[in-house]
Amino acid sequence: MNTPVLVGAATAEQQLQHPGDGVGCEELLVAAAVDAVADAGVGAELSTKIDLVLVTQGLSMLSDGAQRIARALGTPDARSVTYQVGIPQQTLVSRAIEAVRRGDARAVVVAGAETKRRDDLARRADVTLARPKPFTKADELVAPAGEIVARPEVEIGAVLPVQQYALIDSARRAANGWTLDEHRDDIAAMWAGFNEVAQTNPKAAFPGPMSAAVIRESSDANRMLAFPYNKWHNSQWSVDQAAAFVITSTETADTCAIDLERRVFPHVGLESSLSLSLSRRAGLHRWPAMAVLGRAAETHTGRPLPTIEHVELYSCFPAAVRVQQAELGLDPAAPATITGGMTFAGGPFNNFVFQATAAMVGRLRADPGAFGLVTAVSGLLTKPGLALWSTDAPTDGVLIGDLVDDATAASTVVPLDENPSDCGAIAAYTVAGERIAAIIDLDSGLRAVAALDDAAAAADACRSELIGSRVSVSGRSFAL
Repeated sequence: MNTPVLVGAATAEQQLQHPGDGVGCEELLVAAAVDAVADAGVGAELSTKIDLVLVTQGLSMLSDGAQRIARALGTPDARSVTYQVGIPQQTLVSRAIEAVRRGDARAVVVAGAETKRRDDLARRADVTLARPKPFTKADELVAPAGEIVARPEVEIGAVLPVQQYALIDSARRAANGWTLDEHRDDIAAMWAGFNEVAQTNPKAAFPGPMSAAVIRESSDANRMLAFPYNKWHNSQWSVDQAAAFVITSTETADTCAIDLERRVFPHVGLESSLSLSLSRRAGLHRWPAMAVLGRAAETHTGRPLPTIEHVELYSCFPAAVRVQQAELGLDPAAPATITGGMTFAGGPFNNFVFQATAAMVGRLRADPGAFGLVTAVSGLLTKPGLALWSTDAPTDGVLIGDLVDDATAASTVVPLDENPSDCGAIAAYTVAGERIAAIIDLDSGLRAVAALDDAAAAADACRSELIGSRVSVSGRSFAL
């Protein structure tokens, strides 16, 4: 078996102000990939070794990004693979590592890009952007499997990530015994800490200072999206950002004479492909699958995760960070980001894990021997990913795997009543506009998902706790 090693990483970004400016997603993607190869210090020679290119397809890009990278690097015969939304970004990282370890590829490029900011500016100004002529289809197109959102959740309109994560956060509030104010204080203070980190990140998209008080309260510039979340609790995906990195073997790195100081080794690359919708989970504030990954990582490396020096937790919403900290045994007061997170550094829709990995490579090169933790979230706390990196090579090899069986065994499922007519208690809720969306534990022992459209009740639910309140449910509606 070969020893995989990351030898080059780079990001590419643009911050546009005028419609039609800048480059398209495909160009930004290629720029990041070319720079990642150059970052190894032996770009031309390393390019000839690339046999596999793995790319995520997001909001802005055609499905031919991998072929564009291969051609730009002068390796048009490299196998191209496109991963659609719903596949954990960790899947690409792990496949690259495994392909090199097994000798299926000498070097692999992993990349992703989004240009939603450019697209948004053009759409609002009614400007038509030129689109590149499509290449041939990728050699392989990987699509997700499994249920992400249950049908009742769709039917009440609780499908947006901000609503789903707000539901999770309400259950977390109840589990901690917090008041609404205590809960809002907690997430605002944490996000203010992320903002402070972003202020030190020269590549952050939104590094402007923002206090906990500003983040906490809704305003014209910080409108409420789904209680308790305002705009600046939310991942900001209207950005133009790309990232790429190159994984090869130590043997190939030696052949190319890549400097030892450029090398960062994967120690762990784990994920779980279990897909379980929110309303079917027994513990609405829990994520047993992530805990499974954390325990396996600790066992393999002999390093408790709280001792890892550098951490970047996937940060689409506050609930994602807090739940991961709990499942991984991390101190909630300890730093959880090196970038500033997806609200302030920028949250490209299907690319942030690569942004985080590129940032972690720089951090570890500057701190030889330290470890870096990067996590991934796919869906709505659905499919977790976890990677550990270090400039020190692993003594027992790299641990790669999909721990779906262990995650399934650790996850308790509550049956969902698809057509309820019963009473019960609210287990989680959020408010969006004049609608309260709730997950309800029925007296029958089943779960229900229902909504209440009442402006007065919705306003009161933002001031007084509803979790535990008794309700009657009929189909997709409930009454207090």
